[in-house]
This record gives sequence, C-alpha cells and structure tokens, in this order.
Amino acid sequence: MNFLFHLHLSGDDPDILTGNLMGDFVKGRIGDEYPSRLRSGIVLHRRIDSFAQVHPLFRQSRERIDPRYGLWRGVLVDLFYDHFLSAEWSQWSPEPFDAYLVRAREMVEGNRRFLPETMREVVPVIFEELIPSYREVEGIGRALVRMAARRVRRPNPLPGGEEELVRHYAGFRDDFRGFMLEVRRFAADFIGGDGIG
Repeated sequence: MNFLFHLHLSGDDPDILTGNLMGDFVKGRIGDEYPSRLRSGIVLHRRIDSFAQVHPLFRQSRERIDPRYGLWRGVLVDLFYDHFLSAEWSQWSPEPFDAYLVRAREMVEGNRRFLPETMREVVPVIFEELIPSYREVEGIGRALVRMAARRVRRPNPLPGGEEELVRHYAGFRDDFRGFMLEVRRFAADFIGGDGIG
C-alpha cells in the first residue's frame, strides 16, 4: 500500500517504475513473461521491503505502534511513511506532486499489458484516490478502512490505525526523514549497479 514510496524510489525508467509498483501484486517466482528491466523493478520492490524490515528507524517506527496491532504494525508504518512523503513532497522532489503522479501513471499505463489483472483494476484508484489522499491523516484512515474491507480476507485491526499516526506524529516524521535518506541511496545503488538487468 505504500505506492508512492515505491514509485519515488524507482527513478525515471518506465519499466523499473512499473515493476516496483507491481511488487505487491506479484507473489512468488517472477515469471519470464516480464521484460528484464520490469523484472528488475519487481526485485527492487522486494529488496526495498527487506531493507525496511531490518532497518533500525523502520523498526523504531513499528515499536511506536500499540502492540495490539501485532504484525500489522509494518503495514501501518508503510502507509505513515507514504503520508510523510506526500505531505513533504517538495523536500524530496523538484517536480510538482500532481505532475509527478500524471507522469508516473503514464509510465505504468504504457506497460499495461504486463500488469497482473488484479492490478489493472486498481491503477485508477491508486493514482486518483489513494495516493492523493495520503497527504491528509484522514486519507490514511480511509485507505486503512478500504484495505481492511477489500484487500485483507481475515479479521484485522486496521480501521482506526491512523490514530497511532496522530499519537506519535513527530516521532514517525523524524524516523521517516532519516530512513528516507538511507533507502534512497540503497535504491539508487541497486538501480545503478548489478541489480538491474
């Protein structure tokens, strides 16, 4: 659900960006039906997620959240970080937020034939509803309700999770800013190095 985060870390290659966004929709082995750089984008998504899971600042953010959220704390942190990225967009990108979303969507739509069916259905929702709504705490709340009802098939505590963001807002913001500096370098090294085929 941290769609903006993965888009932003993809650079300007349409295949890398599309693959990185596809990461939540492609499970298991990455099939040969995808072009090489699109496959690399999916790998980048997985590497970013792995990097986050063990990073001290991301872990610190998870620990800020009430233990009753259990394993869902990582999901909440993902969304909280998308909130800060969108709310502070001008600090992380010279391109206006709305213009970036238009350009990123064009890149994804250009690769539409490779998108999993479940993703094709939600591309308009991602770019027109979800990401723009992340700028406000209330938008995070709506995204959590949507996720709890549509994407998660088992009982979960996600609705109302935005209250945790409000409760520790400054702490999450500081964690995000420090983490962002490091994960941007990590992603750039992957894209510029051997990670991209």
